[in-house]
Amino acid sequence: MPEVNTPDKLEYQFHPVSGGVFTFKVRAAHDAHLALTSSPVEAEPMYEVFIGGWDNTKSVIRKDRQKPDVVEVHTPGILEAGEFRGFWIRWYDNVITVGREGEAAAFLSYDAQNLFPVNFVGVCTGWGASGTWLIDEAQPASAPVLGFAPPCGSGPGCWVPAANGTVPPSAVEGGFDGSEQLYIARARHEEDLIPGKLHPSHGVCYVAYGGGEHGHGEYEVLCSGGGQWVPVQSGQIPPNAFPGGETAEGEPLFIGRATHDGTITVGKVQPSHGCCYIPYGGEELAYKEFEVYVSS
Repeated sequence: MPEVNTPDKLEYQFHPVSGGVFTFKVRAAHDAHLALTSSPVEAEPMYEVFIGGWDNTKSVIRKDRQKPDVVEVHTPGILEAGEFRGFWIRWYDNVITVGREGEAAAFLSYDAQNLFPVNFVGVCTGWGASGTWLIDEAQPASAPVLGFAPPCGSGPGCWVPAANGTVPPSAVEGGFDGSEQLYIARARHEEDLIPGKLHPSHGVCYVAYGGGEHGHGEYEVLCSGGGQWVPVQSGQIPPNAFPGGETAEGEPLFIGRATHDGTITVGKVQPSHGCCYIPYGGEELAYKEFEVYVSS
C-alpha cells in the first residue's frame, strides 16, 4: 500500500483505477479531496468527493466544479490529523457511493445516471491541510473493468448446476473482489441450502455458516435473472425478495450483499436474525444494513 503525501495545495495527484472501487486511508486535519476522471487531468467530466470539508464538518459530492453540490452530509470529526482513517469509493450501475472502512452503508451516495468511464482517481488536500494517504495498489491495466451487466431475463432467474469455478452463460453478477467479478450462487452446507458468492478463480462457491466461511466445489448459479437490488433497513425484507435457499428448519433464506473491505460480497439474509451474513476471509460476518435481491 504505497504512501502518498499531499501538500496544502489543491492540486490532484492521479492514480489509475479499475474494478469500480478505490480504497484508501488518509491522515489529515480536514479537506481530503478526491476526483473521479477518465484521464489523469483536472478536466470535465469530473466528479469530486470532499471528505471532511468546511473545517471537518461536512462531506460532499460535486460535479464538474459546479455548485450547488449534488450531495451534502454532515460528518463532524470524520478526519483526524494524527490518525489514519479508512474509506472506500465505488461506482457501478452509474451510482457513486462513499463509505468508511468496515462499514457496509455509504455515507455519500449519488446516482450519476450516465456516468463516464472512471479510469483515474486523484487525491489532494488544501484549505490549510496537508495529508498522508495509504492507497491500495491499483489493479493492472489488463484487469477487467468490473461493473454490473443489465438484467438478462424477465423473471428472478433460474438455478444452474456448475462446479470448480465454472460460470454458466447469463450468470447474474452480484459483486466483486479486487479485480474479480463475483456471481450469485448457492450450495448445501450441513442441512441448509445457502446463498453465497461464486469466486471463479478460487473454484468454489463460498457460503456463510456457523461463524465461518465455507467453500464448495459443487454449487448452483443464478442465471438469466431480471431482478434488482434494493437497500434494507431495520431488517424489513420486501415482499418481493427472491428466496435463494432455506434452513434445515424450513426458514427461507434470501440473497443479500454488503460492502466489506472494499469488496461487494454476496451472502444470505436470514429474516429471523434481521441481518445479512456474508462469507469473507474465513469468517461469517453480519451486517444490519445491506441490499437484498428482489424479483422485478
